[in-house]
Amino acid sequence: MLKYKEMQNEPELLKAEKVAAIQKEIEESTSLELPMLEKNLVIISTIASVSTLTGLIGTVLGMVKAFSALATAGSPDAVALANGISEALINTALGVTGSAIAIIAYNFFTSKIDELTYSIDEAGFSIISTFASQHETAANTVRPHSTI
Repeated sequence: MLKYKEMQNEPELLKAEKVAAIQKEIEESTSLELPMLEKNLVIISTIASVSTLTGLIGTVLGMVKAFSALATAGSPDAVALANGISEALINTALGVTGSAIAIIAYNFFTSKIDELTYSIDEAGFSIISTFASQHETAANTVRPHSTI
């Protein structure tokens, strides 16, 4: 808006140059703000990946425990085997659940940022269109003389 006011009071530039200056200012502002909106999405994306890996590690450790119990006993110890498998399944479930929640949150916030970006683009186009229509140059409003 400051650039808009500045261009209103600038008699030296042509209308096209003023519109280009306003458009450049809007694009610069947008490019500075978008990274601020997206800065914490990396955290959510990382949580989605790490949750899955943590669940996988827990699954492997639970299966190691189950097979260890199976190997140390002369006869299969059903309780120790069931505890190891249960531990593996609980870790898998928690990892997948955490990852699913993080992916849903990531997609939600990404779509909100996309909506906001689209709104910013629309507002910028509206500002430029308003400036262009309200600041017609003399060449656009004066008809050339006929040479009949």
